Amino acid sequence: MGFEESLMKYSKIKKTSGAVRFYHRLFFVLAAVLVQGASAATWPDRAVNLVVGFAPGGGTDIMARSISNALGQISSQPFVVENRPGASGNVSASYVARAKSDGYTFLIAPTSIQTVNPLLFKSDINPAEDLQPVMGIGKMQMYLIARPDIEADNMDEFVKLAKENESVMSYASSGTGTAPHLAGEMLNQSADISILHVAYNGSAPALQDVMAGQVDYVLDPGLAFPHIESGKVKLLAVASDDKSPFYPNVPTYPELGIKDASLDIWFGIWAPKDTPADVIKSFTELVSRALKSPKLEESFNTLGALPEPLPTDEFIRLLADEGSVLGRIIKNQNITAD
Repeated sequence: MGFEESLMKYSKIKKTSGAVRFYHRLFFVLAAVLVQGASAATWPDRAVNLVVGFAPGGGTDIMARSISNALGQISSQPFVVENRPGASGNVSASYVARAKSDGYTFLIAPTSIQTVNPLLFKSDINPAEDLQPVMGIGKMQMYLIARPDIEADNMDEFVKLAKENESVMSYASSGTGTAPHLAGEMLNQSADISILHVAYNGSAPALQDVMAGQVDYVLDPGLAFPHIESGKVKLLAVASDDKSPFYPNVPTYPELGIKDASLDIWFGIWAPKDTPADVIKSFTELVSRALKSPKLEESFNTLGALPEPLPTDEFIRLLADEGSVLGRIIKNQNITAD
């Protein structure tokens, strides 16, 4: 065999082996695509855990169970609420951050888990880095509820009374660093008043002492509704930019000229970092459908809450904005955890 014939034969062999390698690579790429597609198409193929960082019966737990029940009506698989209380929700956040990123574990929590907790409490994770925001699910507005015998029937009279009684008036909250506490400090700054903060172990005892006249007011997320009509407390304002569907005739902060003091309590869902995007998309579509359930809305309303789905990008913006505002309040007021 001459030199030219040998060269041509070698060339054909090389081209053939190159083609084989090409088709091998193509096969693996297509196989990977098919596997990913199957993952999105078959999810969920077993029970999905919805982790809550608070005890059964609380607001976050009731919201999670309402969502779980609604999801069970539209999905072929169960969505199971798992309570892991402790450390203001940090125990549950840490648990979810370390769970498999397979789309079968999600965290339901107030946004404070990411916007406030890292500034006040030690934790082995950073939610902004170790968790993946999925979507917002709803909010609670807060209501300025005053003791029944306070010498003020509106916010103008309330602010005037506060200025005439510097450091004498007090307000209750469900605990240091909670939304009612921070909202009270925001009102102090906005109205240029100095009302003393008194921390309680929960919203119920805080409201109870307002009703008893032990403290002057509380920023309440809805527990006071039954007591407003009976005159056991006074409702002076909605501490929000938006009108309340429950009390549409009560003025909001902006309507009263109170600036930079509105604060809603938002709730959302997070996943372990690197959870597949296609699974996140499927999950948000399911939850958005669940939040339209009349039964779920009724359950939320009993808490003074409003179901309101926020897509992932809007939820991420909400977290950033809230973190910036509350971070400044915590720093300016030198707020530390007890």
